[in-house]
Amino acid sequence: MEILNFLIQNHDLLLKLTIEHISLVAVAVGLATLTGVPIGIAITQNERVANIVLYTASIIITIPSIALFGLMIPILSVIGHGIGYLPAVIAVLLYSQLPIIRNTYTAINNVDPALREAARGIGMSPMQRLRMVEIPLAIPVIMAGIRIAVVMNIGVMAIASYIGAGGLGVLISRGITQSDPRQLVAGAIAVSILAIIADYSLMHLQKKLTPREGTQQ
Repeated sequence: MEILNFLIQNHDLLLKLTIEHISLVAVAVGLATLTGVPIGIAITQNERVANIVLYTASIIITIPSIALFGLMIPILSVIGHGIGYLPAVIAVLLYSQLPIIRNTYTAINNVDPALREAARGIGMSPMQRLRMVEIPLAIPVIMAGIRIAVVMNIGVMAIASYIGAGGLGVLISRGITQSDPRQLVAGAIAVSILAIIADYSLMHLQKKLTPREGTQQ
């Protein structure tokens, strides 16, 4: 009951922190998509390079989030942005690379060779094949990678409050430092609900983008 009263009394703060959290994750994963998808496509041309890129991305994602945020502070302090928005976005961008690059690489590689041959047979250039055949077929798998990145990093971004980035993690950190279980539980519930909503929404979008069997013929 105390938690419910706290949420009702502080709904303005909760809304503000939720918007901050969504903004941070959206910018970070959006930038990760703009970089990760082209990288995933590019490395399909060279298996050795693909192995190096995927291995590097897998190393980054194994670094504990609090440690990665900590590494951002001295690096970005040089340009006067050691704490706050920028290091949080960069850290989450790096965390997002592996699922997006890996899914893009896998999806492009798994396009039916018969479709590629058919595209060559009607005179399509490599870029035309990529744009008109391979990418449309790969979109559902790419979306799955983006979905994983979003849901995973909603949780990771909660830790970014410790470097002054804002978001729902503020409630969790305040709850811990002030020994206030209301804030701690409210923040944890809000982050969990946001992750569930994001997962369901992106799953629905992924299904919408998945071609039906009849449309692939």
